[in-house]
Amino acid sequence: MRIIGIDPGIARNGWGVIQDTGNKITTLAYNCFETPKTDSAPVRLQSIYTFMTALLSEYKPDAVAIEELFFNKNVSTALIVGQARGVVILAAVQQNIPIISYTPLQVKIALTGYGRADKSQIGQMVKSLLFLKTIPKPDDTADALAIALTHAFSYKLNSKQK
Repeated sequence: MRIIGIDPGIARNGWGVIQDTGNKITTLAYNCFETPKTDSAPVRLQSIYTFMTALLSEYKPDAVAIEELFFNKNVSTALIVGQARGVVILAAVQQNIPIISYTPLQVKIALTGYGRADKSQIGQMVKSLLFLKTIPKPDDTADALAIALTHAFSYKLNSKQK
Protein backbone atom coordinates (compact mmCIF):
# COMPACT_ATOMS: atom_id res chain seq x y z
CA MET A 1 0.00 0.00 0.00
CA ARG A 2 1.32 3.43 -0.95
CA ILE A 3 0.35 6.19 1.46
CA ILE A 4 0.86 9.94 1.24
CA GLY A 5 0.78 11.69 4.59
CA ILE A 6 -0.09 15.38 4.66
CA ASP A 7 0.36 17.95 7.41
CA PRO A 8 -1.75 20.76 5.92
CA GLY A 9 -1.22 24.47 6.30
CA ILE A 10 -1.48 27.69 4.35
CA ALA A 11 2.22 28.56 4.65
CA ARG A 12 3.69 25.05 4.73
CA ASN A 13 2.33 21.67 3.71
CA GLY A 14 4.47 18.82 4.90
CA TRP A 15 4.17 15.69 2.80
CA GLY A 16 5.64 12.22 2.85
CA VAL A 17 5.19 9.12 0.70
CA ILE A 18 5.70 5.66 2.16
CA GLN A 19 5.28 2.18 0.73
CA ASP A 20 4.01 -0.57 3.03
CA THR A 21 4.60 -4.04 1.61
CA GLY A 22 3.18 -5.78 4.66
CA ASN A 23 6.52 -6.73 6.19
CA LYS A 24 8.48 -3.56 5.44
CA ILE A 25 7.75 0.15 5.26
CA THR A 26 10.00 2.23 3.04
CA THR A 27 10.19 5.94 2.41
CA LEU A 28 9.74 6.99 -1.22
CA ALA A 29 9.89 10.78 -0.87
CA TYR A 30 9.19 13.64 1.51
CA ASN A 31 9.44 17.39 1.64
CA CYS A 32 7.57 20.56 2.51
CA PHE A 33 5.67 22.70 0.02
CA GLU A 34 5.66 26.38 0.98
CA THR A 35 3.59 29.28 -0.30
CA PRO A 36 4.88 32.87 -0.32
CA LYS A 37 3.55 35.10 2.46
CA THR A 38 3.25 37.88 -0.10
CA ASP A 39 0.62 35.98 -2.10
CA SER A 40 -3.07 36.43 -1.30
CA ALA A 41 -4.92 33.58 0.40
CA PRO A 42 -6.76 32.55 -2.81
CA VAL A 43 -3.48 32.41 -4.74
CA ARG A 44 -1.85 30.38 -1.97
CA LEU A 45 -4.78 27.93 -1.97
CA GLN A 46 -4.53 27.58 -5.73
CA SER A 47 -0.80 26.88 -5.43
CA ILE A 48 -1.46 24.18 -2.83
CA TYR A 49 -4.13 22.60 -5.03
CA THR A 50 -1.87 22.61 -8.09
CA PHE A 51 1.03 21.14 -6.15
CA MET A 52 -1.09 18.43 -4.47
CA THR A 53 -2.71 17.44 -7.75
CA ALA A 54 0.73 16.96 -9.32
CA LEU A 55 2.05 15.10 -6.25
CA LEU A 56 -0.89 12.69 -6.23
CA SER A 57 -0.58 12.12 -9.98
CA GLU A 58 3.13 11.38 -9.66
CA TYR A 59 2.99 8.93 -6.73
CA LYS A 60 -0.49 7.44 -7.29
CA PRO A 61 -1.15 6.58 -3.64
CA ASP A 62 -3.69 4.06 -2.41
CA ALA A 63 -4.61 6.45 0.41
CA VAL A 64 -4.06 9.99 1.63
CA ALA A 65 -3.67 10.32 5.39
CA ILE A 66 -4.17 13.89 6.56
CA GLU A 67 -3.99 15.54 9.94
CA GLU A 68 -7.32 16.55 11.42
CA LEU A 69 -7.60 20.25 12.09
CA PHE A 70 -6.42 21.13 15.57
CA PHE A 71 -8.32 24.15 16.85
CA ASN A 72 -6.63 26.12 19.58
CA LYS A 73 -7.29 29.82 20.23
CA ASN A 74 -6.62 31.61 16.96
CA VAL A 75 -9.84 31.38 14.94
CA SER A 76 -8.47 33.10 11.82
CA THR A 77 -5.52 30.70 11.66
CA ALA A 78 -7.84 27.71 12.09
CA LEU A 79 -10.07 28.95 9.27
CA ILE A 80 -7.29 29.38 6.71
CA VAL A 81 -5.64 26.07 7.69
CA GLY A 82 -9.06 24.46 7.28
CA GLN A 83 -9.29 25.94 3.79
CA ALA A 84 -5.84 24.57 2.92
CA ARG A 85 -6.87 21.18 4.28
CA GLY A 86 -10.02 21.31 2.15
CA VAL A 87 -7.99 22.01 -0.98
CA VAL A 88 -5.82 18.95 -0.29
CA ILE A 89 -8.92 16.81 0.25
CA LEU A 90 -10.45 18.11 -2.98
CA ALA A 91 -7.31 17.18 -4.95
CA ALA A 92 -7.47 13.62 -3.56
CA VAL A 93 -11.22 13.21 -4.08
CA GLN A 94 -10.91 14.32 -7.70
CA GLN A 95 -8.43 11.47 -8.25
CA ASN A 96 -10.64 8.95 -6.39
CA ILE A 97 -8.08 8.45 -3.63
CA PRO A 98 -9.45 7.53 -0.19
CA ILE A 99 -8.80 10.13 2.52
CA ILE A 100 -8.32 9.23 6.15
CA SER A 101 -7.97 11.81 8.93
CA TYR A 102 -6.00 11.42 12.14
CA THR A 103 -5.90 13.72 15.13
CA PRO A 104 -2.56 14.80 16.57
CA LEU A 105 -3.36 12.63 19.61
CA GLN A 106 -3.88 9.54 17.44
CA VAL A 107 -0.55 10.15 15.69
CA LYS A 108 1.32 10.62 18.96
CA ILE A 109 -0.13 7.43 20.44
CA ALA A 110 0.51 5.40 17.26
CA LEU A 111 4.16 6.42 17.08
CA THR A 112 5.21 6.79 20.70
CA GLY A 113 2.45 5.21 22.78
CA TYR A 114 2.22 8.52 24.63
CA GLY A 115 -0.44 11.14 23.88
CA ARG A 116 1.65 14.05 25.13
CA ALA A 117 4.74 13.32 23.05
CA ASP A 118 6.48 16.44 21.78
CA LYS A 119 7.70 17.28 18.27
CA SER A 120 11.20 15.99 18.94
CA GLN A 121 9.89 12.60 20.11
CA ILE A 122 7.72 12.28 17.00
CA GLY A 123 10.64 13.24 14.78
CA GLN A 124 12.92 10.72 16.47
CA MET A 125 10.36 7.93 16.01
CA VAL A 126 9.89 8.82 12.32
CA LYS A 127 13.66 8.70 11.85
CA SER A 128 13.91 5.37 13.65
CA LEU A 129 10.90 3.63 12.09
CA LEU A 130 11.82 4.67 8.54
CA PHE A 131 15.58 4.14 8.99
CA LEU A 132 16.37 7.72 8.02
CA LYS A 133 19.80 9.28 8.69
CA THR A 134 18.31 12.47 10.14
CA ILE A 135 14.98 13.73 11.39
CA PRO A 136 13.13 15.30 8.42
CA LYS A 137 12.94 19.07 8.58
CA PRO A 138 10.93 21.19 8.97
CA ASP A 139 8.64 19.64 11.59
CA ASP A 140 5.76 19.70 9.08
CA THR A 141 7.62 17.11 6.98
CA ALA A 142 8.29 14.82 9.93
CA ASP A 143 4.64 15.21 10.96
CA ALA A 144 3.47 14.23 7.47
CA LEU A 145 5.55 11.04 7.58
CA ALA A 146 4.20 10.36 11.09
CA ILE A 147 0.64 10.68 9.76
CA ALA A 148 1.43 8.26 6.91
CA LEU A 149 2.93 5.79 9.40
CA THR A 150 -0.16 6.11 11.61
CA HIS A 151 -2.31 5.06 8.70
CA ALA A 152 -0.03 2.14 7.85
CA PHE A 153 -0.26 0.90 11.45
CA SER A 154 -4.02 1.51 11.68
CA TYR A 155 -4.67 -0.23 8.37
CA LYS A 156 -2.72 -3.31 9.48
CA LEU A 157 -4.51 -3.38 12.82
CA ASN A 158 -7.95 -3.04 11.19
CA SER A 159 -7.09 -5.73 8.60
CA LYS A 160 -6.10 -8.19 11.35
CA GLN A 161 -9.30 -7.55 13.27
CA LYS A 162 -11.51 -8.40 10.30
